[in-house]
Amino acid sequence: MLVIDGTDQAMGRLAVYVAKKALKGEEIAIVNCDEVIITGNKTNILKEFNVKRSRVGSSQKGPKHKKVSKEIVKRAIRGMLPDYRYKRGRQAWKRIWCYNQIPKELEGEKIEKPKIDKNKKFKYSKVKEFTK
Repeated sequence: MLVIDGTDQAMGRLAVYVAKKALKGEEIAIVNCDEVIITGNKTNILKEFNVKRSRVGSSQKGPKHKKVSKEIVKRAIRGMLPDYRYKRGRQAWKRIWCYNQIPKELEGEKIEKPKIDKNKKFKYSKVKEFTK
């Protein structure tokens, strides 16, 4: 099992990296999902999250967006997979686990910190700033 540390990793780039590994057949656990960063202006990101989250209720049949850090990251990864409702995407989706901290069963494992970001000169916010 591949254990990836999400601290200070850009969410989109991390999602692409994890999706490629899962499609190749590796089982992946992402730890510290609340420390993953989302690039962009904080007010615009918050506005987009609030619009997505407000599309719930009996009159609106929009998708339900989670308010938990690990679920936000996992949803981004799902968007990078081929259609998760079909065989290849569903099998890859089942091989991915996300955690906000390091769980007890993964404490002895080697944690990989991928080098995906080359440029750190951008505005960003952490995922935990958008959760409740």
